This record gives sequence, C-alpha cells and structure tokens, in this order.
Amino acid sequence: MVQRSFVETLMMFSLTRQEAAIYQCLLGEGKTTGYEVAKQLGISRSNAYNSLASLTEKGGAYLAYEGKTKKYAPVKIDEFCKNHLRHLEEAKSWLVKHAPDEKQETEGYITIEGEVNILDKMKNLLLETTERAYISCNRSFLLNFIGELEILKAQHKKVVIITDQPVNMPHFKIYYGEDRKTSVGLIVDSRFVMTGEYGEGGDNTCLYSGQKYFVDLYKKALANEIKLLALKEGKKDEKDIC
Repeated sequence: MVQRSFVETLMMFSLTRQEAAIYQCLLGEGKTTGYEVAKQLGISRSNAYNSLASLTEKGGAYLAYEGKTKKYAPVKIDEFCKNHLRHLEEAKSWLVKHAPDEKQETEGYITIEGEVNILDKMKNLLLETTERAYISCNRSFLLNFIGELEILKAQHKKVVIITDQPVNMPHFKIYYGEDRKTSVGLIVDSRFVMTGEYGEGGDNTCLYSGQKYFVDLYKKALANEIKLLALKEGKKDEKDIC
C-alpha cells in the first residue's frame, strides 16, 4: 500500500485537508494565533480562521485567550484520536441497535475491488473464524494479517498458510510453494472463500462467495496443492483439509 502522509492520515479522522494541515501546524508550533497559522501555511486569514473554528468543533484544538488575543492550542494527538474512536464506537453501537433487520444473505458471488476493501474484508473474515482458516498468498501480503493471526492463535483456531518465503509463525502449519505473485486466497470454516489478485499498482480485484459449489471447488484445488507441497517437503499432508 502506498505510504500515507501525516495530513492524509489525519483526514481519516473526518478532517478536511486544510484542517489536517492546520492541526499539524498547531502540533508543531504549539499555541498560536490564526494570523500565524495563515502565514505558516500560506493561506488567507479568513480561510485559516474558518478552518480553525471547524477544527475546534471537531475536537482538534482549544481556544486559549491571552488578554485580548485569541489563540488556538492543539489537542494532544493521542487524545484527539481516542476521542474520535470513542465517538465512532458509540455511533456504531447505536447504528447496530437501530438498523433495519437484514434480509437473509443469498448464496452468490460478490466482486470486491481496491486494496483497502480487499484487506478489510479478509481481516474481517479472519476475525469471524470459528474453527479454521486457510490462507494462500505471498509473504508481503501475509504480513498484513499479523494482528488477526495473533488473535486466532490466542483462540486456538487452526490456521494453515501457503506462501512463498520463510515467515516466523511457529504456531501455524506453513507450506512453501512457488512465487505467489499477486495471487491471494482465503477460505474460512469451509463456508466462505475470497480469491483474486492483490498488489501495488496491479489489478486489485477479488471474488467473495459462500456459494457451496464454488467453496467446494476452491477447497479441492487447495487440498491438491497442499498434498503436492507436503510430498515435496516430506510433511504429513492435511487429512482434514478446510
């Protein structure tokens, strides 16, 4: 994934680009006036004061009067992030409680596009694992799931990994095959499959399905690959594949 800048990351917390730039400026300069912020960023005073007012409303700054001079002091970044996340958790709880009843999900196929969307869906699938998960991908992609895999390890869930380079994950069964390139695949609890392509600058598209025929087909392909790799590595293959 392309590296984010500080400002772009702040924008994930519901700040506009200008608000994020001003917040970064306040963090660096400390308590200061709108005039100084405008001068530092090379923007008009009216834009600076409007964005400072908005930033204050969003919890990124405090008003601090020194005599008749109005200044703005930054809220500590950790405090700002914690407040934002707490508000989101509260909003999430309310939405879950008041959301319309979901229709029963029909068996079918869903196309998921984009690096972030693919990662999010796979991470959620891993966290929803009740028994076992099988992952097939290159080492670089696999490292995106360290947090989720640690949770599965703590829950004593079965995890089997097929990858192309050594990884230090002794608690999981790992098979090493050829370069996976941008090919990725995940099967969870013999119920859901997600497979496709993922890579920086590449065609990031995956197919997700709980359709039984597709799941069984993917299970069979994965089982055959594991058997071949097990023979090459002199391992006992997976009798209870997926």
